[in-house]
Amino acid sequence: LRTTLFFSVQDQVGALDECLHALKAANVSMTRIESRPSKVAERGYDFFVDIDARTKEVVECVVEEIKRVKIVRDVRIVSSLGALESPGGGEGSQGLGQQVPWFPRKVSDLDTFAEKVLEMGEELSSDHPGANDPVYRRRRMEIVQKAKEYRSGQPLPHIDYTEQEKDTWRQVYTRLRDMYPKYACREFLHVLPLLEQNCAYGPDNIPQIEDISRFLKDCTGFTLRPVMGLLTPRDFLNSLAFRVFHSTQYIRHHSDPYYTPEPDCCHELLGHVPLFADPNFAELAQEVGLASLGASDEDIEKLATIFWFTAEFGLCREDGSIRAYGAGLLSSFGELEYALTETPTRLEFEPSKTVEQKYPITEYQPVYFVADSFRDATAKLREFNTTMKRPFQVRYNPYTQSVDVLNSKDKVQHFARSISNEIQLLA
Repeated sequence: LRTTLFFSVQDQVGALDECLHALKAANVSMTRIESRPSKVAERGYDFFVDIDARTKEVVECVVEEIKRVKIVRDVRIVSSLGALESPGGGEGSQGLGQQVPWFPRKVSDLDTFAEKVLEMGEELSSDHPGANDPVYRRRRMEIVQKAKEYRSGQPLPHIDYTEQEKDTWRQVYTRLRDMYPKYACREFLHVLPLLEQNCAYGPDNIPQIEDISRFLKDCTGFTLRPVMGLLTPRDFLNSLAFRVFHSTQYIRHHSDPYYTPEPDCCHELLGHVPLFADPNFAELAQEVGLASLGASDEDIEKLATIFWFTAEFGLCREDGSIRAYGAGLLSSFGELEYALTETPTRLEFEPSKTVEQKYPITEYQPVYFVADSFRDATAKLREFNTTMKRPFQVRYNPYTQSVDVLNSKDKVQHFARSISNEIQLLA
């Protein structure tokens, strides 16, 4: 039984050792551990620990053992996944091995990501333009708290943006809107007017993610979900498998509307959202997400690099010219223009080569990858995914918003029959 536990500890010498001793006492294996500055224990840390236990009773025993540690606060089970069957097995078959990381199986499992952010959110780095602005920090905390409390099935949080926030949006929107006809790909240019018509996109209004999510769902099945800040690559990519995109709702600091050290609503709603309404791009994004489910850490790093050079900083060919489709470009005035000059290096998008390319986070990219089309990029990605080390395949079921693990002969045959039935309908 693969389980993720959450607990908080006060910051003192030997704190984590005491908790890990509890795992040892229960004779369970730990397969992964992540830490964050605590939102529960004052001057402490939050830990997410993946364990493998034989039974549910053993998991409960581990929880009780950790609760006995005096410095621990708020121990709970975040998620649990039973052992996967082996590809050729049925009842009584052995598991796939103990190195398959936990991954969400249904869309509601994404609730486990709600508090697992790497950085930003309510906490700001010292170089953030709003770091020393107490009013901005309080406002951020209000918005982040709504994302923290959101759970699947609830209405998406509505934000009443201030006039100052709208003015920041206006400056960004107006300048980028003027640049798009010259630099953005045709798919982006097709969708943006539809967002203006259906979701109140415009210079004087910051659109609400509830309206956008309904629009995207009608177009491609993608939906939005609020997020506190930057997710881990694994968690972020996993959500794409369910056609869910995590979107921040706070906006950059008003003192510098043309710069942000983090994703904000300008980046998400102007850079990312339009192409999630395009069927071919939506398929490409979901393909990255499906490949990430249960992938090794090594493969997650490769898939994150592919996402970086496609969805974030991708270029494409269009009628003999080069256009931008990456959100990092379409939400940045300077880099959008720079990327289409002769200064950077442009290479053909080939996933096996793209994954080897290193990239800077805080400066313009020295290298960009060019795709012939979204369909071509998806085909190349699918071929690349066959080289991954994952011992099973997955299929997204849009009717139940869940993932089927194709790890047995019966499941593969059932999947093949469903495809055959669909082909007969088309014929």
